[in-house]
Amino acid sequence: MIRLGVLASTKATDMQVIIDAITAKDLDAEISVLISNKENSYALERAKNNNIKAVFIDINKFSDIEDKEQKREAFDKEVSEVLEENNVELILLIGYMRFLSQWFVDKYRNKIMNVHPSLLPKYGGGMDKNVHAEVLKNKEKLTGATLHFVDEGADSGPIIMQKEVKIEENETVDSLKEKVQKVEQELLLKAIKLYNEGKIKVENNKVVVTE
Repeated sequence: MIRLGVLASTKATDMQVIIDAITAKDLDAEISVLISNKENSYALERAKNNNIKAVFIDINKFSDIEDKEQKREAFDKEVSEVLEENNVELILLIGYMRFLSQWFVDKYRNKIMNVHPSLLPKYGGGMDKNVHAEVLKNKEKLTGATLHFVDEGADSGPIIMQKEVKIEENETVDSLKEKVQKVEQELLLKAIKLYNEGKIKVENNKVVVTE
C-alpha cells in the first residue's frame, strides 16, 4: 500500500475519485494527509468528511521573512515536516496554487505528481479555467490532460502520461473543464497504481512507464 500526501488550494475534486477508488478497494493506497495553504478551501472540508488528516499552513506565519525565496522555502519546510510525520511516499498536487521552492523540488524529486488541464507543453503555466478559455479562443480541435513530475519550472517536468479530449463545436469553458477533469482523474488513478508497482521510472529526465 502506498501512502499519499495531497497538496491543494481549492476543492481537490480529483482527490474524491482517489478516495472512492480506495474505498472500493480498486486502489491499494491511503491518503495520509491533505495540506492546504487556504484556510477556507473546500479541500480541507473534503478531507475531514472522509476521515483524512487535514492541515492548514498559513503563509502569514512567515511574514517576518522579507526574501521571497526564503519565505517560500520556510513554508515548504513546514509542509515537508507534515509529510514526513505522516510517512508520505508520493505527493500529489491537486489544484495547488503555489510554486514550490528549489529545496522542496530537490528533496522530493520524481516523487511529486501534478495534473495539468492541457496537452503539455501547450498552455503550460496556466491554471484551471484560464487554460480552457485559451484553448477555445485558439480554436483548438484537441486538448486533454497531462500528468507530470514536478521540477523547477512551471509545468515543465518529465511527462508521465497524457490523454486527449476532443473539442466539440458548441464547447464551453465549463463543459470542457468537465471532460478534461474526467481524464485527469483517469490519469491519476492509473499512475498511482503503476507507481506503487514500481512501473514508473525516470531515466535521463524522461519517464519510462512499463505496463
